[in-house]
Amino acid sequence: MLEICMRYEFFLYLCTLIKLNQMKEDVFNQYVERVIDLFNMDRETFFSKRKQRHIVDARQLVYYLCRKRQIKSITIQRFMENNGVSIFNNSIANGVKNVNIKLEEDRDYKVIISDIEKAVFI
Repeated sequence: MLEICMRYEFFLYLCTLIKLNQMKEDVFNQYVERVIDLFNMDRETFFSKRKQRHIVDARQLVYYLCRKRQIKSITIQRFMENNGVSIFNNSIANGVKNVNIKLEEDRDYKVIISDIEKAVFI
């Protein structure tokens, strides 16, 4: 009987993890949708391998928003890879750093980030 209870508890634990991961992916996708609207691009462009400044800025903004929402870098990497873009942890860290610099220099960036955060819900 104890073994059945332990298996059931483990099953519930796995279900909780799956649900949390799905919620994080939903948040990630909502951030992507808000950011690509802001930058006037489509998902294909956002998830392309191009390194044009506006595309990189859009990706870095998503990284920043996700990290601020306590989504781990490894999870962001997986979500990006699920959409065809392979990135490294240092790319995410660098992107977050760059957004923090922009926040210090540009008040409008704070407003943009606040508006995106308010529009994303789970």
